Amino acid sequence: MLGIISFVGFTLLVAIISYLATRKTDENSSDGYFLGGRSLTAGVIAGSLLLTNLSTEQIVGLNGSAYTDGLSVMAWETLAAIAMVVTAIFLLPRYLKGGLTTIPQFLAKRFDVTTKTITSGLFLTGYVVVLLPVILYSGSVAISGMFDVPGLLGVSDKTALVMCIWGIGIIGSIYAVFGGLKAVAVSDSINAIGLLTGGLLIPIFGLMAIGDGNVFAGLENLMTTNADRFDSTGEPGQEVPFSTIFTGMMLVQLFYWGTNQQIIQRALAAKNLAEGQKGLLLASFLKILGPLILVLPGMIAYHYFDGSLASSDLAYPELVRAVLPKPMVGFFAAVLFGAILSSFNSVLNSSVTLFGIDIYKQHINPEAQERTIVKYGKIFGICLALAAMFIAPMIANAGSLFNYLQEINGIYSIPIFTIIVVGYLTKRVPAIAAKIGIFSGSILYIISQFFLKDHFVGKALVAAEDAGITDAAALKLIEADAYPHYLHIMAILFLLNVGIMLIIGKLYPRKDAFKLEYTNQVSIEPYKYVHHVGLAICAIVIGIYIYFAK
Repeated sequence: MLGIISFVGFTLLVAIISYLATRKTDENSSDGYFLGGRSLTAGVIAGSLLLTNLSTEQIVGLNGSAYTDGLSVMAWETLAAIAMVVTAIFLLPRYLKGGLTTIPQFLAKRFDVTTKTITSGLFLTGYVVVLLPVILYSGSVAISGMFDVPGLLGVSDKTALVMCIWGIGIIGSIYAVFGGLKAVAVSDSINAIGLLTGGLLIPIFGLMAIGDGNVFAGLENLMTTNADRFDSTGEPGQEVPFSTIFTGMMLVQLFYWGTNQQIIQRALAAKNLAEGQKGLLLASFLKILGPLILVLPGMIAYHYFDGSLASSDLAYPELVRAVLPKPMVGFFAAVLFGAILSSFNSVLNSSVTLFGIDIYKQHINPEAQERTIVKYGKIFGICLALAAMFIAPMIANAGSLFNYLQEINGIYSIPIFTIIVVGYLTKRVPAIAAKIGIFSGSILYIISQFFLKDHFVGKALVAAEDAGITDAAALKLIEADAYPHYLHIMAILFLLNVGIMLIIGKLYPRKDAFKLEYTNQVSIEPYKYVHHVGLAICAIVIGIYIYFAK
């Protein structure tokens, strides 16, 4: 009962503070609703960025991956720091110079409105089909596991999962749809403090549990018993083989932290470039500590449960329930609930922004007043949330949650990233090249991952069965060798699509060279230490990899 009271109390406190913080923001203006009046400071941006990313699809999914593969999956966290540095130095100045509200707006200026609309449609499709359902599903797995909802309510696991999905979805929709970006960002910042604190307690209590009450003894026991799992260089057959770090991994990181509307909208809402850069750099430094929360608990769970869990995605919630003192479970569940809402709110708010600015205003009602744009954006957000709630339960049989999310995202992430990169680095590549790049990238990736991969892997496994090979580890290696890793495929298609766009640009260049105009909406005077801090962060990341390399 104490756990439930603390859960409800903390959640209500965050909601009240978020409401009070947004009372001065005009939610009927597009700038006020979609970008919080362009008033976010470095601290709010950093906290919002971290919590937007640090949700249950990360906490549950990545710890599940660490439970299976060990330290090598830290690449998803540590390399994010480098991508955020690149965004702060190279991309954010261009975004704020152009006064962008959404990333597709740049594509309208650089190419044409049709390219912008196609890109917005891809973002929205990815959000409603993949990202929002994954957030709802992973959050429901965590909350249901920590509170033992099936036992508490006397229902089946499936029914408990659906109830949690709809509960999270409804509350998250109220935050995002009716509060706007500033409400989301403020609640993110508050929850970030609790989540970082609570998140660090899990590995501490976990190490104490396997070290007879001593954290350092637990760490030594973990590292001695599982020495082969403390390797930053992943092996073939694992989720993140070392070679993928130099191919698709960095492309995915740059897309996510530099062009994904859900993430970059926080930095676009900065009061000026310097604050935006400081926020990104602060978040990137804290991201280096991410494996303590997102990887180490999964490795502890593998040791604690002796690798016997039915599903790797149960590693985190089961470890929390096993090692955290009972009175603290309610508080941590409340903090985790805030993280779930954060990611859900962020994606939903970004979706509302994309629809309101890039689709409704552009194509449905060009003469619409700002109040009307916000109104129909909210209606669209409600519809999107409902669709995600219906889709979320279907993910239960998707396998590795985090790997599933990253692989499916490739359908739209790399094509969009390709045309943005070419758009910024060239001046005469025409709009037709961008359209071809988007469609060829998406279609070729779908053919690769859902047809060719199944064919070659199936053929290899049949051959292995005929040869009498039944060992699970051997079959995993055979499957990995049968077809290139999806991150390699992303890199190959990125280079192919860049080549296609450059060839088209050479043969059919646009008449006038593109020039990004300064809109004077915010100051673009950079943070004077941005390069120094950025280089230091990159050096730390490389040092961590070298230290843990076997």
